[in-house]
Amino acid sequence: MSELINELPPASVQAQLLQVAEAQSVPAWMSSLRLAGAREWRAAAWPDRRTELWKYTPLAALRNRQFQHASLSQPAWSATQALNVDAIRLVFVNGVFDASASSPGHAAVVRFSDADAQQQALIARHLGHVATTTRHLFASLSNALVADGVLVHVAPDTALDKPVHIVHVAVPQAEPVVVSPRLLVVLEAQAELELIEQFVSDTQEQNGFVNSLTEIHCGAGAQLRHYRINLEQEHMLHVGGVHVDLWRDAHYRGFTLAEGSALKRIDYQINHQAAGASAALDGIYLPRNRQLLDYHTNVEHKAPHCTTSETFRGIVADDARAVFNGRIHIHPQAQKTLAELNNRTLLTSDRAQIDTKPELEIYADDVKCAHGATVSQLDPTAQFYLRSRGLSAIQARSMLSFGFINELLQAIEQPAVREHLHAHLQGLFAEALPGTVTNP
Repeated sequence: MSELINELPPASVQAQLLQVAEAQSVPAWMSSLRLAGAREWRAAAWPDRRTELWKYTPLAALRNRQFQHASLSQPAWSATQALNVDAIRLVFVNGVFDASASSPGHAAVVRFSDADAQQQALIARHLGHVATTTRHLFASLSNALVADGVLVHVAPDTALDKPVHIVHVAVPQAEPVVVSPRLLVVLEAQAELELIEQFVSDTQEQNGFVNSLTEIHCGAGAQLRHYRINLEQEHMLHVGGVHVDLWRDAHYRGFTLAEGSALKRIDYQINHQAAGASAALDGIYLPRNRQLLDYHTNVEHKAPHCTTSETFRGIVADDARAVFNGRIHIHPQAQKTLAELNNRTLLTSDRAQIDTKPELEIYADDVKCAHGATVSQLDPTAQFYLRSRGLSAIQARSMLSFGFINELLQAIEQPAVREHLHAHLQGLFAEALPGTVTNP
């Protein structure tokens, strides 16, 4: 990669992160993907306010730090915020696998570094092929940095008896580190899986950068329930991507929840590749203080008789800023498409901001599609009613805020996830709402 680095300005983010990639020691069978990713990363134009996909999300926080490769030694950590669920669990701390906190090995779940020849061939066939770098700049960086990861492979007509729980723990180190988690899920025909991805940190001020990428291949008739939870300390820098290929009659059911940070950008790319596929994605975003949180979703309907249902709700407090961009693209051959996209945001401060842009791009004439967005504040009449029944102003605001997102929380099918988030959000609202600027 040395010649690629030399073609960039020495002080640029792209050159600095390529230096991190070059310092890694990786298996030879990953080298072609890494080199292709490095070339794309080097060639890409750095986003600015004129770049539509990054118009409202400045990347200045990345330019102000010099990142190192995470140490292979095991950092000390405390799993106080980790989800308690009976699952096949793999825990990574700053990208380093923690065997003591993980479950015993399972045939369907393997780290790239432990893959046998057959599993390596499967990884090579799918890794970097589900994710596209056309709209997703940081996917190319993930390819350049890939050194290890997790493969979840479910055989045809098979359902795992437990969820797979991947936990990524962030711990501050003396020098800021970049961590590039990689997850590849391959569901063969009629396979079923429940997957939980969790990104957490302790309460210390974080100084690292996480660039996470998940690729999912759902074969014919496969079914996946996928939860992605980001509850990191607010100084964390996190750019994440989830890329899903859905083949004939496959079904993807996703839920994502994130709190904001100094920089947090999460992309969902869902591709309906064959007839009869369906996707349902619910999301909740909760930035506060001076945090930034950006969700970009893009759904490509490339085949007929496919359905998409997408609902995102956010509560933005204090001086925080949220961005939501949801796009559904109906290709000419995607007749009989049913697609709905809805974004609702609650601003609990006069200074909170939301930039929302739901999009429908339709090139087929026999479809049923709808999209919409609303931005609102807490209803003063409802607050008065609750206070007249004996609740304090804080309790009234907390109850109304919780009610705004409770419909999506109650729809979570995994009890452990639902109960964990319910308890966490109760504490979050009680902590955050006293400082908001709303009607008394």
